[in-house]
Amino acid sequence: MGGIKVVGLERLQKKLKQNVQMEDVKKVVRHNGAEMLAKAQQKAPVDTGYLKRSIGLEFTDGGMSAEVEPKADYGAYVELGTRKMEAQPYLKPAFEEQSKEFRKDMQKLVE
Repeated sequence: MGGIKVVGLERLQKKLKQNVQMEDVKKVVRHNGAEMLAKAQQKAPVDTGYLKRSIGLEFTDGGMSAEVEPKADYGAYVELGTRKMEAQPYLKPAFEEQSKEFRKDMQKLVE
């Protein structure tokens, strides 16, 4: 009676475990990216509302990175200010708040 021998089973199992962990990381990135988007939109100063509506979320690096940024041309001027206009930060405060939560969520994955 013949048998079947699976070669590389341990390597396959290790790879599957890594993939599951990477999917968990991607979930954390998606969740925290969405939260940062909401915080940035909440903190954005509103005149016409265009800046607030222009803030978007994009995932890069296969879902391992989230980018929150405004599409409005003047978004950086509002965030950083100019010689004639005071800064009205909305991205940096949102990032600082959410980065604490992101670190906590990532720590939970490794525990």
